[in-house]
Amino acid sequence: MNIRFEYLYRDAGNNKLWGDVVFANPEHLSIEELTGMAEAGLIDGLNFVAREVKVPELRFPDYDQELDHDWHEFHALELTSDAPADSEMRTIDEFLSSVRLACAPVRAALSTPNR
Repeated sequence: MNIRFEYLYRDAGNNKLWGDVVFANPEHLSIEELTGMAEAGLIDGLNFVAREVKVPELRFPDYDQELDHDWHEFHALELTSDAPADSEMRTIDEFLSSVRLACAPVRAALSTPNR
């Protein structure tokens, strides 16, 4: 089975847009294992910047740079029989590796105490 990565964008007014991308899962990794990998790789176990991990950015037409932001939220992973639809043709394992790499600098900055 393939894996659907569900995510959302929440703007400054708490309005939400939902998105998903389907990835191949040739290693047959479990949802539990993949969820652990996702949470460990995300900025704070939840957030990421969509363009940095190469999934579609979700935006409202009235995006306000003063109020809104670039962060998207991980929601869930689920099994699906839908065909893979990642524009980069990555497997779920490859995608989660790219998430870990893209989010690493922000994770490091957030864990560094202010001096």
